Amino acid sequence: MSRRAEIEAVARERLGFTELRPGQLEAVEAVLAGRDTLAVMSTGSGKSAIYQIAGLLTVGPTVVVSPLIALQEDQIESAEGIAEGEAAALNSTLSAQEREAVFAEAEDDELEFVLLAPEQLANAENLERLRAAGPSLFVVDEAHCVSQWGHDFRPDYLRTGPAAEALGRPPILALTATAAPPVRAEIADVLRLRDPAVVIRGFDRPNIRLAVARYHEAAHKRHALLERVQAAAPGPGLVYCATRRGAEEVAAALGRSGGARRRLPRRAEREAARSAPCGLGRQRGGPGRRGRADPSRRGGRRGGGAPAVLRPFPRRHDARLRRAPRLSPGLRARVLR
Repeated sequence: MSRRAEIEAVARERLGFTELRPGQLEAVEAVLAGRDTLAVMSTGSGKSAIYQIAGLLTVGPTVVVSPLIALQEDQIESAEGIAEGEAAALNSTLSAQEREAVFAEAEDDELEFVLLAPEQLANAENLERLRAAGPSLFVVDEAHCVSQWGHDFRPDYLRTGPAAEALGRPPILALTATAAPPVRAEIADVLRLRDPAVVIRGFDRPNIRLAVARYHEAAHKRHALLERVQAAAPGPGLVYCATRRGAEEVAAALGRSGGARRRLPRRAEREAARSAPCGLGRQRGGPGRRGRADPSRRGGRRGGGAPAVLRPFPRRHDARLRRAPRLSPGLRARVLR
């Protein structure tokens, strides 16, 4: 059986795919050929399936760096039932006994996928135990977090390249939906990719309608946003803001107008605040409408391909909020040490 036929068979028999989506086959083939790979594919295009298929066709656990516990839970759920081994996460919610169980299962080839936050890579014992398990693939999900907003968001993402070396340097697969050419170059540099295969696919989201109206005064923008929320069809919706203060002000205004139904649970609130700078997405049926109190480069996630509206509410002043902070060479060197 050819390599392509093997990939298609695993996708069909283990993941239930009728066919592979654009970019998936090329990325899996590159990984299985032992090449470092950077896949830049739109949200909802099946990036997780790339490492799932590749992991099933290689010997040894797949280590997946994933930035949020909520994302780890999604990825574990999506991996359930497709592998002979299980999937497990290493994160701050585990007890010492639970962490030991994860390492023991990985070393005994009982785990196919091990998911962890980048902070876990700063622990030398974690790296030593994972290396003992003989990982076959090192995956960096949301790889754009190594660049631009990612520096302030999770500095430990800068340790992913050295961590791969410490794990025995298996092939590295970097996944992102957000990477212009300068960001792709920085991802390759920080992760220390070696002659990577770069797979880039289109970002057309025909189910999302983009509508923009420009405002000059903050009060006019806020009024228009509240009117839009109140006039929207019943159902869930999201309003993105560039700053936490802005989010709190919008939430308060929506609450006074009757537009806010409930607050997020405490952990979800923290993770939503963390994810805002990087545009992270979860595999869930999403809301049918999204408003943006401040403009952003992100197109957002809409689960299932159902119709949705993305409506920015920009002011000229807002552009200053989107300027990406950069690490100084000295600080970057200290983080990488």
